[in-house]
Amino acid sequence: MPPTPIAVAVVQHDDKFLIQQRLAGSKLAGLWEFPGGKIEANETPEAAAVRECLEETGLEVRVVGTYPEVVQQYDHDKVRIHFFACVPTNSPPATSTSSRWVTAGELREYEFPRANAGLIAMLSEGRVI
Repeated sequence: MPPTPIAVAVVQHDDKFLIQQRLAGSKLAGLWEFPGGKIEANETPEAAAVRECLEETGLEVRVVGTYPEVVQQYDHDKVRIHFFACVPTNSPPATSTSSRWVTAGELREYEFPRANAGLIAMLSEGRVI
C-alpha cells in the first residue's frame, strides 16, 4: 500500500516559524507540528499545503520553496510528507494556547513527530529556504 500523501506548510515570518500542537484525541496528540494535512484527489502538494494552512490557522500563504520529502512509518499509517517553505500573504495570526511563532533555535524545545526530525535539524542549523 502506498504511503498517505501529506503536505506541510513551513511558514516563516520575521525569522520565526508557525507551529501548532496536535489536539487531544488525535493521532500523535500533544506533539507539535507545522500546519498541514492530507493531499486531496486531483490536488497538487503545493495547493494542499496552502489550503491546509488556511483551514487550520486562517493564514493565507504562498509557497516559496521546498524542503526534502520524508517517508515515515508510524503505528497508525505510513506517510509521505511534502514540506514547503511558505510566507504569509495576509496578517499573521497571534499566538494561542495551541499555536505559536518560534525561532529556528527554539524548534528543538518542542516535541515533533519523528518525520520532522530532519527538517527540525536543518532549520535549527540555519539551513532555511
